[in-house]
Amino acid sequence: MNANSARDSAKALALPLAVLIAFEVWARAIDLQSDSLAPPSAIVMALFGAFADFSILAATRDTLFSAFAGLAIGTVVGLALGIAFGIFEPLNRLMEVTVEAIRPIPSIALLPIALIALGFGYRMEIAIVAFACVWPILILSRAAVRSIEPRLMEVARALRLPPLQRVWKIIIPAALPRIFVAFRLSAGIALIVAVTVEIAINPLGLGAGIMLAQQALRADLMLAYLVWIGIIGYALNTLLTVAQSRLFGRAALSGDGR
Repeated sequence: MNANSARDSAKALALPLAVLIAFEVWARAIDLQSDSLAPPSAIVMALFGAFADFSILAATRDTLFSAFAGLAIGTVVGLALGIAFGIFEPLNRLMEVTVEAIRPIPSIALLPIALIALGFGYRMEIAIVAFACVWPILILSRAAVRSIEPRLMEVARALRLPPLQRVWKIIIPAALPRIFVAFRLSAGIALIVAVTVEIAINPLGLGAGIMLAQQALRADLMLAYLVWIGIIGYALNTLLTVAQSRLFGRAALSGDGR
């Protein structure tokens, strides 16, 4: 990290730290008693307490397992469909209405159906996360395949590559940078949807931890869970951004909303 990057990071942290200090001073000055707010110092202590009894670690394990399993399934399905739609234009036109009719359905709206079919637990949560992750992967991989340089496809035809080798050796390497962007987007969606499902109905993971803290009127613990979810999301995005930069160069990060 050079001096400019360190200076920029310090500037980015200055405002949140100032807000937290001001809120801490205000909360202590008025002796804040609330079921929904807590001083930052109390939130930090509640977070340490949740780590000490391992409750937040167990909840993190459950949430990340569901999120990553759903992300993996959604990625495989979305990538397969996106490549197929990108290669075969008649198939893309045939399925366009179906895709555009199903894609806007909120994943949470499927909870009643998934609950009846799969019951409480990992399977139901993974299915909902996978449904949410399919669409960014499908849409961006389809667009990536359709934007491949036509001369590459002519080379594949000249070499008489079988369809599977054409996909593996030509299409996927050429479209991989945009597919990885879709994967990054879906990773964030997977975490959001997993926690939302747990808050709404599934009694496990970080979302269920938030609800238990709320029912116990533990505002400090409830906010500690929220802070921890934010830390996990930030770490996940940073990890994938670094991987994207290492794999495809910093130019691949420009214009993707980083």
